[in-house]
Amino acid sequence: MTKAQKTFSQFGLDPRILSAISAMGYVSPTPIQEKAIPLVLSGVDVMGAAQTGTGKTAGYGLPVLQRVLPQANTSASPARHPVRVLVLTPTRELADQVNENLVKYASETPLRVGVVYGGVDMKPQTEQLRRGVEVLTATPGRLLDHVESKSVTLSRVEVVVLDEADRMLDMGFLPDISRILNLLPKTRQSLMFSATFSPEIKKLAKNFLADSPAIVEVARQNSTADTVEQIVYSLHDSEKTDALIQILQTGEDGDPLKQVLVFVNAKITCRRLARTLQRSGIKADAIHGDKTQDERTAALNAFKSGECEVLVATDVAARGLDIAELPTVINYDVPFQAEDYVHRIGRTGRAGAKGKAIMLTTGADSRSVSAIEHLIRKKFEPQVFELVRKPRREDRDRGSFRHPSRFRDEDHEGRSKPDLGEFRRVAYDPIFDKPYEPGESPAPARDPQPAAVRTSKPKRPVAALLGGGFRK
Repeated sequence: MTKAQKTFSQFGLDPRILSAISAMGYVSPTPIQEKAIPLVLSGVDVMGAAQTGTGKTAGYGLPVLQRVLPQANTSASPARHPVRVLVLTPTRELADQVNENLVKYASETPLRVGVVYGGVDMKPQTEQLRRGVEVLTATPGRLLDHVESKSVTLSRVEVVVLDEADRMLDMGFLPDISRILNLLPKTRQSLMFSATFSPEIKKLAKNFLADSPAIVEVARQNSTADTVEQIVYSLHDSEKTDALIQILQTGEDGDPLKQVLVFVNAKITCRRLARTLQRSGIKADAIHGDKTQDERTAALNAFKSGECEVLVATDVAARGLDIAELPTVINYDVPFQAEDYVHRIGRTGRAGAKGKAIMLTTGADSRSVSAIEHLIRKKFEPQVFELVRKPRREDRDRGSFRHPSRFRDEDHEGRSKPDLGEFRRVAYDPIFDKPYEPGESPAPARDPQPAAVRTSKPKRPVAALLGGGFRK
């Protein structure tokens, strides 16, 4: 059987699962699915590394559903539906995406699938958990909240999955994960899936994986997809906003770009840049950690539907965004962590589609760029970005005083200073407005004569001032 002829039926999956994924359009397994599914079905611990967008969710989701499917039932009793599969994710967006896929995979089975994450009311989640959920996707913090409120127990978990494990362990989640793992049965199957695995992450993984886990790598570790064209522009920091607007408005063919994901490093930059793009006539929105879950969901839905053309995001969106045929990703800021570059540009070029990743760099980014090159083992060839118009700071010359509208703030807010118009005199001043006329020099004034001659008293000796006598 050739590679092109391979199908999901070769794994021995339940017909109900095969029917569900067939309705989703799944035809042939991806390389990560082809290697990971048999290992997960065998019950061994697995550490899987693959490029973002290659189908890791199905790589672990399909086999774990198959493993717990024999225990599925239609009983109304919550006790018959304990949590058997636990999937931990670092962000709300990724949790929502994973749950959405698992719901579709299990749509024709009696398995109950649910999700819990922070930023929303706990009450509906609590009601769902108390009715019984067998396949639960969660963020660590909100899961611990439910554990403390006794709305869920984890004593019967058979399979635990850490999705985007490098981020889970690398960004402060380790204490919460350790607490959760201590609540699970000692005998269980543990799976880790991510796009990147640094040596430090592998060392930490030894704490909760088997001594010799099966390692699945379908591509060179920490590599980027060949379907993504990577472009790096070198420019001055003051030119970044102008360059971004020019790229978005003209693209390569003179047509505005649609559905562009722009990544920044800070929440304040995210807010300001989105407002700047809006003032430039671009339909843009922002998504960052300070927004409520409802606001983030609304922004994502608007972006997916095309109502929003540009979505400015922090790394909260680097994991978990699955947008079909997203054409362009722009790194307005070079990421602090080299691994985040892989996840950011992994939002485009998914499932074999073509994509483009643009990165704007300045002289201060040299170390970060070098770290990225070392990680992905690829040397960038930066191009000098040429603005159509001169940078705003060069426009601040003496002649531009009569055109105040050319002045703009350089805080990435894009706020223009008010147009004051031409300077107009409101009144005539006979002293300051009259031209200078030379005239005769006036004669010097004579000192006035004193009205009376005053006689001065004789000065007294210092000794008299100090209390001594005065002798004539």
